[in-house]
Amino acid sequence: MSAELIAEIERQERELVFDRFDEADAWRLGSLLVSLAEGKPVAVDIRRGAQQLFHAALPGAVADNDRWIERKVRVVERFGVSSFLFGRRLARDDKELNPGMGLDPADYAAHGGAFPIRVGNVGVVAVVTVSGLPQAEDHALVVEALTRLRSER
Repeated sequence: MSAELIAEIERQERELVFDRFDEADAWRLGSLLVSLAEGKPVAVDIRRGAQQLFHAALPGAVADNDRWIERKVRVVERFGVSSFLFGRRLARDDKELNPGMGLDPADYAAHGGAFPIRVGNVGVVAVVTVSGLPQAEDHALVVEALTRLRSER
């Protein structure tokens, strides 16, 4: 299952590439995520570098979700892949985040929910994150929203 899941996430990352991504796109994506997550206790975040473009905490979300978002985002920013893919690759290799890798688990989380927003011929320009559900569900919610946003174009 691990190899198939990794291949599926890699496919998602190859296909979910945009021709542009700006503040208006961040608003549309964030609003779509809030709509899709209705009734679920999640926090939604979209950021471009140090700039937070969108953030929402739905009923039931807690401050700890924001801390998880920060940790997941760092994985995407450092490695250029979704936090779920990075975590599944670690699990496949029977590894965990640790200071010996230069990754303090207090600062990095290889758990699903953070996804790189890529623009063709540019690379990763932003990170979208959901936190509050089991990691596969956080990831799936982000992928669903990105797929819908991409199909609108």
